[in-house]
Amino acid sequence: MWGAKKNLRLLLAGGLPDPRAGGLLVKSVAGGFLMSTRDNAVVDDMTLKVVTRRAPTAAELRDLAFAFRIAKHVKSNTIVYAKDCATVGIGAGQMSRVDAARIAASKAQDAAKEAGFAEPLTRGSVVASDAFFPFADGLLVAIEAGATAVIQPGGSVRDDEVIKAADDHGVAMVFTGTRHFRH
Repeated sequence: MWGAKKNLRLLLAGGLPDPRAGGLLVKSVAGGFLMSTRDNAVVDDMTLKVVTRRAPTAAELRDLAFAFRIAKHVKSNTIVYAKDCATVGIGAGQMSRVDAARIAASKAQDAAKEAGFAEPLTRGSVVASDAFFPFADGLLVAIEAGATAVIQPGGSVRDDEVIKAADDHGVAMVFTGTRHFRH
């Protein structure tokens, strides 16, 4: 079979590297390069801190961990909606977390319409943000889309405002204390 393919190149890479191992990333920029440490944070190793009156349910916690895993691998600034351990909307690489939340919700709505669903899959979903919500507005977009729980690093000077918005809408929120960064 292999011999029948023209110009076939087979690369033997050996075993996959440990995802928790440290390392460096290098990107070229005009006149030089940018070097940073590899994001080797794994949500399963994080201590999640419930910051709202309502704690997430077991199902929400499972989906929150899944969504945060996905957010790690998407271009910053990202919002990921997930439900039943499946992504239902992703808004990535935006200058504004509000725009990322809107784009992700819009994509979920479009996909639901295409599939013939009565409502978008963001209804009853959870949301992951790779970085903190600097204002409550991005969170409110997610809540309007139907999200019931949120995972984010925390660390904004306005965390209290964001937590209050979650509490006002009965949404559970957990902080990871760890920001993902992918550019």
